[in-house]
Amino acid sequence: MTKYKVVSGDSHLEISPGRWSDRVPAKYKERAPRLVTLPHGGDGIIIEGREVYTLGLAITGVPPEEHKLFGLNYDGAPGAGTPENRLKEQDRDGVDAEVLYTSAGNARFWRGIGDDDAYNAVIHAYNEFLAEEYQAAAPTRLLPAAVIPQSTIEGAMAELEYAISKNMNAIMLSTYPSGKGYPTDADDRFWQLALDAKMAVTAHVNFNGREGPYYQYEKSPNLAAFGANPVRALGRFAQGEHVAVMIAMMMHGVFDRFPALNIYWAETMIGWLPSWLEQLDDTYRRNRHWMERDFGVKPFVRKPSEYILDNATWGFIYDPFGVKMRNEVNIDHIIWGSDFPHSASDWPNSPQLLDKMFEGASAEDRSKLICDNAVKFFHLTEK
Repeated sequence: MTKYKVVSGDSHLEISPGRWSDRVPAKYKERAPRLVTLPHGGDGIIIEGREVYTLGLAITGVPPEEHKLFGLNYDGAPGAGTPENRLKEQDRDGVDAEVLYTSAGNARFWRGIGDDDAYNAVIHAYNEFLAEEYQAAAPTRLLPAAVIPQSTIEGAMAELEYAISKNMNAIMLSTYPSGKGYPTDADDRFWQLALDAKMAVTAHVNFNGREGPYYQYEKSPNLAAFGANPVRALGRFAQGEHVAVMIAMMMHGVFDRFPALNIYWAETMIGWLPSWLEQLDDTYRRNRHWMERDFGVKPFVRKPSEYILDNATWGFIYDPFGVKMRNEVNIDHIIWGSDFPHSASDWPNSPQLLDKMFEGASAEDRSKLICDNAVKFFHLTEK
């Protein structure tokens, strides 16, 4: 069993589609993403219904003055190679394991495929590649998050069940399991199975596939009053759209029905959290009555901040102030990630970055944020 000392809860795979597209069934092969060479000589990925995806700032290993948006290629790039290469890159950076998210392999980008069957088939082919080829090379160190399609609850359940069957450690949502941009009762099947299987539920930054309203309120005053949107009102003073998802789930009673459900929001940073939690409770106190009367929002069972502290885990890359604030939030729900191979990463110098960030912190606190919390959240000692 791997003895972990440093675990990145947020790293990335930049994978050329040629590495896995042969797994797509023949009848959908033409709808799969494919690699093209762009006029500036760099690689691009094309798929129906979407603009060309390019690597942009997805490659690290060079100083900031050498970062560029165009002309990059997968061949030979950090983080884009074989699993065996990735293990060498981990060793060079002093990292024992990584939870891996895929930029060009996300449900939002592939949702350009209009047909659900073709779309689900492409995602399944990619998840097969992750489980059977990439993770299989080093299952205690290479921890790819299975991609959950944004189509139907049946499609989401199928990929969750597949990830469980392959002993994967995490799934990545880009919208609610039902495929909607707001929570529904249909999602409960997904939450229950994930909890039963000890599958880590994650989202990278936010639900970037969310479309439409944040929440289906029981009633509406049908007017454009100042500040009259409960989700937006409670999300004031926060950093990022991910808080709207948490608030909507609180309103829908998801965390009351599933108190053990905890969603990891990768790459959100943490320094802003203490101030927002204070403002969140105050905003709810001041506004809950019109929310209940005019929108049908049921009173929360607990303080809003308590749901955030108990049912969310937050990811950070370089956030010295956030580390200083670690005891002002739930210190057991914070996870560091290197973001390798993206340009926000300090690879191969993560040890020096961590020493700088955790200067003055206790060894126990440091270990929690760079290892222990990730080991617990992703069940790395239980599978």
